[in-house]
Amino acid sequence: MAVVGFSPFSLYPLTLLALAGLFYLWRHAPSARSAALDGFIFGLGLFGAGVSWVYVSLHDFGGMPMLAAIAFTALFCAVLSLFPAMVGLIQGMTAPAKRNTAHLILLLPSLWALSEWMRGWVLTGFPWLTLGYSQVPDSPLAGFAPLLGVFGISHMLAILAGLLVLALNESSRKLAVIGIIALCLAGFALKQINWVTPYGSPISVSLLQGNIPQDMKWIPGKARTTLDTYAKLAQDSKGRLIVLPETALPLFLGDIPPDYLEKLKNIAIQRNGDLIAGIPEETLEKTQSAEYFNSALSYGASPTQVYRKYHLVPFGEYLPLRPVFSWILEILHIPLSDFSRGAETQLPMSVVGQRLALDICYEDAFGEEIIRQLPSATMLANLTNDAWFGNSHGPWQHLQMAQMRALETGRSLLRATNTGVTAIIGPDGKILRQAPVFTTATLEGTVQGYEGSTPFVRFGNTPSLLLIACGLLLAWKLKSQ
Repeated sequence: MAVVGFSPFSLYPLTLLALAGLFYLWRHAPSARSAALDGFIFGLGLFGAGVSWVYVSLHDFGGMPMLAAIAFTALFCAVLSLFPAMVGLIQGMTAPAKRNTAHLILLLPSLWALSEWMRGWVLTGFPWLTLGYSQVPDSPLAGFAPLLGVFGISHMLAILAGLLVLALNESSRKLAVIGIIALCLAGFALKQINWVTPYGSPISVSLLQGNIPQDMKWIPGKARTTLDTYAKLAQDSKGRLIVLPETALPLFLGDIPPDYLEKLKNIAIQRNGDLIAGIPEETLEKTQSAEYFNSALSYGASPTQVYRKYHLVPFGEYLPLRPVFSWILEILHIPLSDFSRGAETQLPMSVVGQRLALDICYEDAFGEEIIRQLPSATMLANLTNDAWFGNSHGPWQHLQMAQMRALETGRSLLRATNTGVTAIIGPDGKILRQAPVFTTATLEGTVQGYEGSTPFVRFGNTPSLLLIACGLLLAWKLKSQ
């Protein structure tokens, strides 16, 4: 039920009702152990239904045997389920027997928001299906994004869930209804605030979606076809800024024919513009042994610039604890699974009179990392290859994360993908234009740059964490009332 609140279904009230149901169970749990079990089972449902695309990545495209992929996906979901189980256990151990008002609107929401924040960084982090994402862009709670970010929205959502449970008691119904109305009105009022101002003139953009099948992408004999596809799409496009997806050109930079890159550069120069392409790099700059980077490079009227992906995907782009997990590489057939990290802080790309904050694939799941390039950046761009998700709801959930990043920062966001969902997103988090999935397409549009800082750009998750701390402190002080 909670998963249906996320994209592509986007029935966001159902996520609220699902969380309220869990809070109701926790309020009436006979013991802390029972509450932990309730949270664990809720997690199995949430992640089992929500990130089932992990199986597609492992089996269909990673080459893992079916039974092993099922077991690994089940184990992964079980580990994620430990976070809501932890919330159930802690609140069951610390809440008073009567589970008062403070338990529902202070303790539970604060613990829930804290657990989601922790899930965003423990073991490099997996913030997928943070409940706040379900509220973007249409829910009134989306107005809290520029102020508190996605974890702050999760906190507000959890407070609403607590108020809904509180409303079941006749004695506290009036208070609960007032609280629900006040919180929704606050979110709606925040939506009316213009945190940023336009920068420069709108620019024409072309986002290229090559639709290269994942099982064909890295076959050496198919590389020429891929290069030709993107060259033709670029030539036929109309925008001053042309953006290709992550690893759009499936060769190391040094192996791409120089005349091909010169051709792409000339296409951009002819329209006094720039082209950005995802290209893997092999370099000997830092050490005597080769290093590999998942990179994006610009070509055109502006000087060539490079962005190297910083936040890598464990087991997909690098192998953590190699002595322990080296056997996994013998099962998986994932190309380029030994990348190095780019610099933690990198400058935005200066292209077509704008400053573009780039991130690659999985990086746009981490809001505090995106704002490292702000407020200098006037636009955001996400280059990704969601073909790894297959025909699942994974690409749509990923798109919703990009919508959150646009809303948190008050920036337009360009999203170029291999198979979809390629989209242009406005600073309010709403999709302005979108290409159909699993088609070869060029998404044309006009995009405005913005300058200035939202509170989230200035302070990141700090206000949200302070709110969590205040909630826990108040709940502790009021526990006997």
